[in-house]
Amino acid sequence: MERLNKPIIMTAQMGKADFAWAESQRRRYFPPERNLISAHVTLFHHLPPQALDEIKATVVAMTSSLPKPEAQLSGLIHLGRGVAYQLYAPELLALRMELADRFAGLLVAQDQQTPRLHITIQNKVIPKEAKRLFDKLSAEFEPRPFTIHGIGLHYYMEGPWQDIGSWPFRGG
Repeated sequence: MERLNKPIIMTAQMGKADFAWAESQRRRYFPPERNLISAHVTLFHHLPPQALDEIKATVVAMTSSLPKPEAQLSGLIHLGRGVAYQLYAPELLALRMELADRFAGLLVAQDQQTPRLHITIQNKVIPKEAKRLFDKLSAEFEPRPFTIHGIGLHYYMEGPWQDIGSWPFRGG
């Protein structure tokens, strides 16, 4: 695969059924002209492309020895101009924090913060529209298990992302 001089995004890969559900939510509620990427859970927004070999080696080592982290959709987040489902996944968050330690010195300010793991299904709408959707989905929401299958890396392309690869959790 061709190496690009573009920022690298790291995501948690959803299980097939949960990805299909999240993607259908995103297609339903995200403004179509702005919906350029699939549903995702971002772990890091901007890793330097020069560190690709180190990043890949770290992801391969971790995913090969770790089991799938337990996760649960725990609620909704009102983003002001959008809506997201909150993901409660302490093991995944701990893994992400360990990666942040390993990648110290490589992280932009946004990635130095502890993230709120989530799946954005609506963004860049007027606040009133976001509030309406948040209220509607909150009224019918029930927490449920959510499958995290692995870790993915992507190049940020100012539009659709280009996949670098994904690695499933294989530990027992």
